[in-house]
Amino acid sequence: MTEKTALTPATHTTPPAKFSHGVKKGNILQVAGQVGFLPAVEGQAPTPAGPTLREQTLQTLANVKAILEEGGASWDDAMMIRVYLTDVAHFAEMNAIYNAYFEEQGLKEAPAARTTVYVGLPKGLLIEIDALAVLS
Repeated sequence: MTEKTALTPATHTTPPAKFSHGVKKGNILQVAGQVGFLPAVEGQAPTPAGPTLREQTLQTLANVKAILEEGGASWDDAMMIRVYLTDVAHFAEMNAIYNAYFEEQGLKEAPAARTTVYVGLPKGLLIEIDALAVLS
């Protein structure tokens, strides 16, 4: 049987409940929902990257990428990305930021993606992203 490994990059805080930022089992890596918190600072509460959708989206993508890399994966291994927005009015802006980001990353093939509006994020957070990757 393949061992399951929890992933928490040094840039991330310890989760507030019993879950992992990412889990790898065999060649499958699931990244838990990430938000736009800046890299962790010991003894300080998590801090959002900023108040704007752009700041939070770019930091959220960086946080997802850090977990992928911790598990030996890259964006090219991502099969599915799920985006959760808190405001339907943010769809167009998020799509523009997302497209530019992945163009800069040199992504060979785009993963499947889903975006939905979800209003349950903590106050001030505008976006959450999770990903599923399959390593070759």
